[in-house]
Order: sequence, then structure tokens, then C-alpha cells
Amino acid sequence: MNDSTLAPQEHITIDRERYSRQMLFQPIGEDGQLKLLQARVAIVGMGALGTVLANHVVRAGIGFVRIIDRDFVERSNLQRQMLYDEQDAAASSPKAEAGAARLRASNSSITIEPIVADLNAINAEELLGDVDLILDGTDNFSVRFLINDVSVKLGIPWIYGGAVSSRGVSLTIVPGVTPCLRCLFGQPPAQGTAETCDTAGVIGPLIHTVASHQATEAFKLLVGADEARNRKMVHWDVWYNHYSAVDVSKARKESCPCCGERRFEYLDASIDEDTIQSMCGRNSVQIQPRQPMSLSLDEWEQKLRPVGRVERNPFLLKLHVSDELTLVLFPDGRLIVQGTDDPVTAKSLYSRYIGM
Repeated sequence: MNDSTLAPQEHITIDRERYSRQMLFQPIGEDGQLKLLQARVAIVGMGALGTVLANHVVRAGIGFVRIIDRDFVERSNLQRQMLYDEQDAAASSPKAEAGAARLRASNSSITIEPIVADLNAINAEELLGDVDLILDGTDNFSVRFLINDVSVKLGIPWIYGGAVSSRGVSLTIVPGVTPCLRCLFGQPPAQGTAETCDTAGVIGPLIHTVASHQATEAFKLLVGADEARNRKMVHWDVWYNHYSAVDVSKARKESCPCCGERRFEYLDASIDEDTIQSMCGRNSVQIQPRQPMSLSLDEWEQKLRPVGRVERNPFLLKLHVSDELTLVLFPDGRLIVQGTDDPVTAKSLYSRYIGM
């Protein structure tokens, strides 16, 4: 944990009724509950894993929780993304904002900070650098390698999790102690070669299995129960009743570009490399401007109404160009083009309708 971020214990009052059952668990107790209330956690991705993770850490009383997600709620999310409902999908509510509203209703005594943004090389250190622990709720290996760079560079632990179909995986990464993600995987899988929830499906119970394991490991780290920490990479197949735990404690590599040679290639990447990104399995392309902007959605609604049907909420604007093609514009200039997985086509549409 990053001790510089911790508040003095005398400034924290424990709600003994709220956390009574958790404090009765001897490995946490009152001292552990104080540590949780002092802790700062960031969750990257508020999809399936992220919503379960956020629910666990908020209800457990982790004092500051930053939730980061670039996307908005759709009906296809509701089967497994437990914080959202049909109203969120109908309103195209940003996941971070909709999730924060539900989480505050379950625990109003802690700080929840929603960030509607794409985690990238420009903002990663700012968004992740002031927390004690990073939790992985993403579905994107490039983002995980970016998290891994921040983790190793700044010495912040993170907990990797993945879930697709009926298979899941989780691993705790502690810089300087365990192998990092690049020790184990080297490079992300090539675009389009890895299964995703949008190509292979996923069942909801798997999500709770993986995220609950991640959350338990988070509690161990935050209360200082290092002797209880799981040092293995855990795999599940909940449908076919398979379970395995692989000891990776000796897998650290001196030649690892990240933790061995301290070359943070994903964190140091040019923003040009991240400007256009296909969203695998979703028939969508995201375009991130080179520099963050501050757009007036009111003004853009007026500009784009002659082009097609426009829907807007306080956080985003949707332009339905045709039955097959929708442009989703965010105030920071980010655009998601739904209806194509071709970056060239997406860039052309961005230039044609947004012109920046």
C-alpha cells in the first residue's frame, strides 16, 4: 500500500453496526476495518467483473473507490453487469456514472469517484498513481499491459482478472515480489485472436467467481495479510467443473521488458498509436483525439440534427446516421463508431461528421 495516501486513524470512525459481521471475521477485525476505510482503490472497467468488484469493495468499506470506464450501458450488458438496469440501458447512461449512483445508495459513507474516460498512455498515471491498489475489470489485454506498466513503475499492486464463456482466471501482481504480467505473457494476443464475451459469450455466475476471488485478494493486501495471499494463477471452468492453480512465484524474468529492464512501452506509447482502436467483437471502433477536448453537447446536438436522429444525455450524444451506423460522441472528443470494425471507415466518418 502507498502509505502516503493514508489518512490518520484518529480521523476515521468505524460504523460498527454496518461492518459488524466483517469485523467478527478475525483476520480482518477492527484493525483491518480501519485499514480498509483508509485505503484507496481504482477499478479499471465497469463491465461484468468491474461491477461485482465495485459492489464488494464499496460494501466492505474501502474508503475511496475510483471507477473508470469509457462505455455506456446497453441491453446486452444486463445479463451479467449487476449494477445496471433497463432504465440505464434505455438512457445510454455511462457505466461509471450509473454504477456510482447504485454504489452510493449502498454505502454513502465512503468516497466514490466515477471517471467517464478511456484509460490510455496520457492519463493512466494520473488516474492510477494515487491509489493503493488497482483492480482489473477490463476485457482488453492492451489496457492490462498499460495497467501493468503503471503498477511496476509506481510500485502499486494490481489484481488481474479475466472471464469469457465459462472460463476465468485471476492473479495478484505485487511489483518487486511477484512476476508481472509481461513476465508471464510477453505480448498481448494479436487483435481478433482472443475470445471475448462478444464472440464466445459468458455466463453470469462465472463473473462472480472471478471477481469475488479478486476482491478477497484485495482485502488481504489492504489489511496486510500477506501470509494469506494466493501466490498462484487460478483458473476456473465453472461449466465443466475444472479448477487449477499454477504456481508462478518463480516466473519473474530479469529479461522482462517491464519489471526487469523497466521499459514501460505501453505507458510511453505515442498517443497516435492509441488514437484508433477496434473494439473486438462489438463491430465498433473507438477514436480518441490526440489531446482531450471540452465539447458542448448542446452545440453538437444542434449541429448534427440535420444529419440524422440524435439522442443525448448529460454525458454523451448519439447520432443515428442509419439503421446500421451510430456515432457516439463524448464531451472529451472521443467517438465510438458503432456498425463497423474497419478503422479506415471509422476515421472517415469521424472526419466527415465531427471534422476534428
